[in-house]
Amino acid sequence: MADSRWDDVYDRGDSRVSWFQAEPIVSLRLLHDAGLHVGSSVIDIGGGASCLADRLVERGVRDVTVLDVAESALQISRKRLGSAADRVTWLAEDLRQWRPARRFDLWHDRATFHFLTEPGDRAEYASVLQAALDPHGRVVIGAFAEDGPALCSGLPVARYTPADLSAQFPGLRVMRVEREEHRTPWGAIQPFTWVILCR
Repeated sequence: MADSRWDDVYDRGDSRVSWFQAEPIVSLRLLHDAGLHVGSSVIDIGGGASCLADRLVERGVRDVTVLDVAESALQISRKRLGSAADRVTWLAEDLRQWRPARRFDLWHDRATFHFLTEPGDRAEYASVLQAALDPHGRVVIGAFAEDGPALCSGLPVARYTPADLSAQFPGLRVMRVEREEHRTPWGAIQPFTWVILCR
């Protein structure tokens, strides 16, 4: 299920979205720390135009899924990857309504969860995560830190300390926390809180 608002955002191009990174260095490092290997199954939530799928494919990861609400964002990545796009599963879905048909070893989300400002939406996200995560799986989530921006793409966002972010996912325990100061394509700094969680 695509979303026209986010399609419009991505139709303007990568350089116009603040969260874009040419190299997802922190994501890759934290996924590695969470146990990533070539046999891992990885799902990237909200990763439509992200370069993370490219880097995972380059590293030989054989089971990569990208879920995004914007079909246009997925198209950006498919075009960029060329023939290698066939090595990725692409899902145009609203995460809150998605019902996973399988489980994954690694769940990654950078800059999607903080757009869920309503408790019911966050609870639905956590429920879907639990349904999609392998019993021995790990979760890597990055959201705006407590001193991060209050708005993104004109929308209000939730901001988190490590303890607040971890508390959104009952039943999962914290393995690691980290702070990132992301530099936007136009040079502004956006602080992120990252957590690695497991059952």
